[in-house]
Amino acid sequence: MIQSHRLAGLCVLLLLLTSSCATKQPSFKLSFLPSTPVPVEPSFEAPPEFKTNLYANDSPDLVQRALASASHQQEVDGRVAVAHTHLEAGKRFYQAGDAVQARREFDAALDVLLSAPESPDRPRLESELDQIADTIYHYDLEGLGGAASQQEVVYDKSPLDSILDMTFPTDPNLRPKVKEEIEATVSQLPLQENDAVLSYVHYFSTERGRKVLLNGLRRSGRYRALVQRILDDEGVPQELIYLAQVESGFLPRARSNKQAVGMWQFVQFRGRQYGLMQTPGTDDRLDPEKATRAAAKHLHDLYAMFGDWYLAMAAYNCGPGCVERAVERTGYADFWELSRLNVLPKETANYVPVIVALTIMAKNPKDYDLENLETDRPVEYDTVDLETPTSLALIADAADRPVSEIQDLNPALLKSSAPAGYQLRLPKGTLAPVMMALDLVPAGHRENWRIHRVVAGETLAEIARRFATPVSALTSANQHAALNGAGNDAAGVTAPVAGDLLVVPVAGRLAVSSKAASSRGKLSRKAPAKTGMAARRTPVNTPARRAHAGTYRTATLAAKPHHAAVN
Repeated sequence: MIQSHRLAGLCVLLLLLTSSCATKQPSFKLSFLPSTPVPVEPSFEAPPEFKTNLYANDSPDLVQRALASASHQQEVDGRVAVAHTHLEAGKRFYQAGDAVQARREFDAALDVLLSAPESPDRPRLESELDQIADTIYHYDLEGLGGAASQQEVVYDKSPLDSILDMTFPTDPNLRPKVKEEIEATVSQLPLQENDAVLSYVHYFSTERGRKVLLNGLRRSGRYRALVQRILDDEGVPQELIYLAQVESGFLPRARSNKQAVGMWQFVQFRGRQYGLMQTPGTDDRLDPEKATRAAAKHLHDLYAMFGDWYLAMAAYNCGPGCVERAVERTGYADFWELSRLNVLPKETANYVPVIVALTIMAKNPKDYDLENLETDRPVEYDTVDLETPTSLALIADAADRPVSEIQDLNPALLKSSAPAGYQLRLPKGTLAPVMMALDLVPAGHRENWRIHRVVAGETLAEIARRFATPVSALTSANQHAALNGAGNDAAGVTAPVAGDLLVVPVAGRLAVSSKAASSRGKLSRKAPAKTGMAARRTPVNTPARRAHAGTYRTATLAAKPHHAAVN
């Protein structure tokens, strides 16, 4: 009975469930989901109060620093722009023959940089100052109070002449120090400590010797990369770069009292033996790249002959025959024994110790206060192969640079023009305007004719008078240039516009730049001794060189390191 009731109940329940399924599908997933949370009203609390000066004493304000940095950069950009504006104005006045106004503009260009306050961008200002001072310095040599454009080569004195004949004392306190330095120094060139080497370490530590040392190390910046590359190419020790420092102090036009010349001091016959040719107009011994290549080959040959770098260096100084005779006479193939027996010239006996001493000191800069030494900027240039003889004045006109700057880049040139076939070096970035100018001037006239960029307000009559050429010749030459595809630069010469390039037919060779001749008066054809090639070698970053650029803030310049060009 109970079972029948249960069965009836189950049937009723089954009918209810069946009817429910027919009307609505069940969701089985709901049983696995969490229960719906009861929404909670958010409560907002006031944020904690922060004090604005909490870190004022020990944390920088990054925003303020960024603004200050941007402000400094803008100021530097502005000063540099103003300086270059004055520089360009000075160039234009110089071209127009107004040396007084040119001087004022050049001084203003320098003054705007020298008067800048201290800032994180100070190194950039220093770099700009050096570059502008260098440019003004070269103009100065040509007529703003320095010297005439160079006509006769002025050679620099080789530092060897004042060192190798002298005897210096030895500081006994140096021996343990130098010995320790040698043991810690990595060098392709053997290094040795003895009385001769110590005497030169002592000398280069004195006031006089340190001046010689610093001059050479500073100038080495111009050619160090070039020399190191060539020494590596020829398989000779990198330390032999200091042989060039001893020979010339890295002055391309150094000359000894024995008439050896150049950075590596070749005499004529030895230079020719290694491909350094000499003509009335050129001397390859004065070319830094060619002379370095020749010196590396010569040193390599000497090492192959003697099997010892000390003997090779001695032979470089006095000749391989001299060393061969000393070895045969004594039976010693050892430089120090030959030196002790006095069978080598005194100069040669001192020559090797000087190079060893320089190498030790240069490789241990911290011990000799040579760290962070400011060196000259590396020489950079473009090149052009000249098809015909070409005046350096024409090249300077086209590059908008002083003639002396072109001469500095080409020390192997002995005259004011370069011969046909010569690979001329140009200031970096000036190849395009030089090529355009050469296209303007007929090939047969590039040794005499000039290029002139018109200054605002100039007339053809003024330009013709400045270059001592008839107006008709000036007009004819530029019409001819225009007809031969020179373009608008040479056209419209009846009314020249500022910035136009005009071809200037000159009857004779004008060695001295005629840009400022009307205001300078007659100039000497040979530079005075104190402002000749030797003075031109003074590094840019010295008061001596900047002083040539104008009269400006000498008190500021006095704080700069000073060194002379000639040792």
